[in-house]
Amino acid sequence: MSAEPSPVPPGLRVGRAALAVSFLLQGTTFALLVACIPEIQHRYGLSDGLLPVFLAAVPILAGAGSIVSEQLVKRTGARAVLRVVQPAVCLSLAGVGLGGSLWQLALALGAFGLLVGALDASMNMLGVGLQHRYGRSIMIGFHAAFSLGGILGAAIAGLGSHEDLGLPVLFGTAAAVIAPLAVLTGTFPRPSAGGTPTAGPAELGDAVREAAEAAARSVPWRPLLPLCLAMAFAYIADASVSNYSVKYLTDGLGSREDLAKLSYLGYMVAMLAGRALGDRAVQRFGVVPVVRAGAVVAALGFGLAAVAPAAWAGIAAFTVLGFGICAIIPQVFAAGGRLFPADSDAAVARLNLFNYVGFLIGSPLVGAIADASSYRWALLAPMLLVLAVLPLAERFVPAPVAAPAVA
Repeated sequence: MSAEPSPVPPGLRVGRAALAVSFLLQGTTFALLVACIPEIQHRYGLSDGLLPVFLAAVPILAGAGSIVSEQLVKRTGARAVLRVVQPAVCLSLAGVGLGGSLWQLALALGAFGLLVGALDASMNMLGVGLQHRYGRSIMIGFHAAFSLGGILGAAIAGLGSHEDLGLPVLFGTAAAVIAPLAVLTGTFPRPSAGGTPTAGPAELGDAVREAAEAAARSVPWRPLLPLCLAMAFAYIADASVSNYSVKYLTDGLGSREDLAKLSYLGYMVAMLAGRALGDRAVQRFGVVPVVRAGAVVAALGFGLAAVAPAAWAGIAAFTVLGFGICAIIPQVFAAGGRLFPADSDAAVARLNLFNYVGFLIGSPLVGAIADASSYRWALLAPMLLVLAVLPLAERFVPAPVAAPAVA
């Protein structure tokens, strides 16, 4: 008879709920930014050739922010970093909406990128620590909260465009609401009245440190490379939608801006629905069929978007695309854990680097092709790359790699 799982302390439940809210708020903030790219371009007079440069700077600086946050966490703890950085992300969003010249946009987007990288790292560190204490998988729930926030942010952006609020009012109001919520959420969890620590930085520090030590000790790059490629291809597709779905509908299909924002909203709704159903699909059909089906569905979405005759067809195509992508990304992390069962946290940390690689490549790639020809042709590039996941699907069920002995 198997032993019953230990009850989860109330403090950890509070920590889990607070962190889920942080993921939701971040999803809302990020969606507001990417859904308003056409308005940002118009406000600052960015050409189609210059826009990809500004968009590419965000993931580059996010990577730098992630590295810096690693050092800050060692000194102050992940929760302390989260408590400061998340409200600052909201203020940088307001800065994007309030500026009027290119140098102001560069400064605001630069701050946004650095802060988002630090926020992403600290949230996921806390998630890893909480999952370690829970003794079961809870990370998918945090990313589902991010998707839910993305839906909310895209809906707010669409409403703001429909009411012609303008970026200063839309981003300023959003920052004024989200930043205090982030500050309030950042105060939880705290030590209990009896002095028993909950999921604070001291308690979670061991899990983060153990993951870092495992990465330095025993996780080679070569076995992970196929999964790294799959992650990069999936995030190139995701970046293409995040940065250009709304712009494609407005510039390529002649859509109204408020209607065009439904493309990203549909994409995020499909992502959330797919994540809700994905575990059952894997249990019933297996990992490889689900990953292959996801790649085919995502490519189909890009193809439908490229030939869409009108805005509603484009919205439907990007919704289809969301169902495909959501099946790939979580399974990359799961496959990394299966490859290195003793060092799964370290494997996941390395795979997550290719999140930024995908975003860094995706935006300039689509932007450059669109500038040289059209957005219809540009969408075919991520379509081909996501199809490249098909021959990599077998690597999602690898035999575990034995960890070399510690010197």
